[in-house]
Amino acid sequence: MKNSSYRWLQAGDINAFFGLMLDNMSDLVIMAGILIGVFGFPQEIVLYRMIPGTAVGVLAGDLFYTYLAFRLARKTGRTDVTAMPLGLDTPSTFGLAFGIIGPAYLKLQDPILVWKIAMSIIILMGLIKVIGAGFGPAVRRMVPRAGLLGSIAAVALMLIAFLPTLKIFADPVVGFVSLGIILMTLIGRIRFPFRMPGALAAVLVGTVLYYLLQWTGLSATQTTPLPELHLSFSFPWPTLGFLEGLPTALRYLPVAVPFAIAIVVGGIDVTESAAAAGDEYNSRTLLLADGFGTILAGLCGGVVQSTPYIGHPAYKDMGGRAGYTLATALFIGLGGMLGYLSFFVDLLPEAAVAPILIFIGLEITAQAFEATPSRHARAVAIAFLPVIANLLFIEIGNLLANAGKSAADLTGDAAATYQTILMLGNGFILSSLFWGAVTAHIIDRKLKTAALFLALAGLCSLFGIIHSPLASGEIFLPWRIASRMPFHLCCGYLLTALLLLLLNRGSLPPDAS
Repeated sequence: MKNSSYRWLQAGDINAFFGLMLDNMSDLVIMAGILIGVFGFPQEIVLYRMIPGTAVGVLAGDLFYTYLAFRLARKTGRTDVTAMPLGLDTPSTFGLAFGIIGPAYLKLQDPILVWKIAMSIIILMGLIKVIGAGFGPAVRRMVPRAGLLGSIAAVALMLIAFLPTLKIFADPVVGFVSLGIILMTLIGRIRFPFRMPGALAAVLVGTVLYYLLQWTGLSATQTTPLPELHLSFSFPWPTLGFLEGLPTALRYLPVAVPFAIAIVVGGIDVTESAAAAGDEYNSRTLLLADGFGTILAGLCGGVVQSTPYIGHPAYKDMGGRAGYTLATALFIGLGGMLGYLSFFVDLLPEAAVAPILIFIGLEITAQAFEATPSRHARAVAIAFLPVIANLLFIEIGNLLANAGKSAADLTGDAAATYQTILMLGNGFILSSLFWGAVTAHIIDRKLKTAALFLALAGLCSLFGIIHSPLASGEIFLPWRIASRMPFHLCCGYLLTALLLLLLNRGSLPPDAS
């Protein structure tokens, strides 16, 4: 892996490391909080079996992605290659915890068996990603860049950037100062005193300010004691223990499969995003590495799948090369085994960390518009709509839960609106891709190709791969559920495809402008 001209480690890797590391840590703590705090899952299994095994997947994946950066630098002779980031998948962290692991524990009351069921689910999801990796290059050739980057930009702006903004407003003194440092150093390219990297400066200044306000009693948030550091060694060895949970795990595949498919589509998206930023990786290689890393995590006791992250352009703009993925691999891998991850997540205030995620979301969104032809701007924009629905679904669900209510308590127009938002948001990554691709092809007057994508969307909606009417978002056989919406959605897509085919005979060539 030696390349004398490749500057694989530089100051920008510190910024990139903080962004990638904190994102991964947050997912591990979220998973532990849900299982322990919401479902009462035994703490010793979550902390000393699930988290170490999950961290192995990040360790293996980021190490291999680091190697790929060295290989690309050697192949191209470039000195500014940025490694593709890899980390834990946030949507499936919530989805598996709330949709599979927690409910299975409440039903079976056997934490060891449920843990093995979750291991089996992760291994099966890894296999799906390995199989799907073979289709990556073909999809990149067929789908316009507006479709690939539009869906990823929507996720970046709506989920990665918007949700952290709420954390800033919850603690505005800390949040605004940290955000100001990020805007000044990473977007404005203004040097911070003592040449301190912007991400490090934002987190450090924000954290000091947070605890100073806490100490003086002036904080806008509830006063919390400093966390205590508890170290415990737990090395996860691969086992075949998952086989005991495999028969039961097959029942939960309809919930898990859409999350694995989303990673395959997302992996293709991020490959295109990296290519637009100047680093041409092979989507098949990235997805294979992620798939095998997920399988390894499952064999070691992990319960969260990994994914190629969508922040490559932002990490590149931060000045990251390959050092940040190597550092993240070691920090998360060792942290899972030694148990210090929870301490750091509890120590760092959310308002001080959130601006880093906002920057990543803004960079990816900007790239989607800058790297696609200007005539496709509307195709990028329409890809945002399913993701907005997913964001609304998350926030409405949180509000209902905090009020002690559920979706079943809604009636009339409110219930109908909630169900519509749910369907539009389910499978949002794939439906965003379809909508962006269809619009781009229509703009280019490629109506036959647009009709093909509409037909594919119709087929996916029929089985719940997109627009599932079920709250869990799972796939299904349409004749086995009570809702008729899958048939209506499929017919809507297919009739629109037919209309495009009929109009194709009289279509004009694309405008040269």
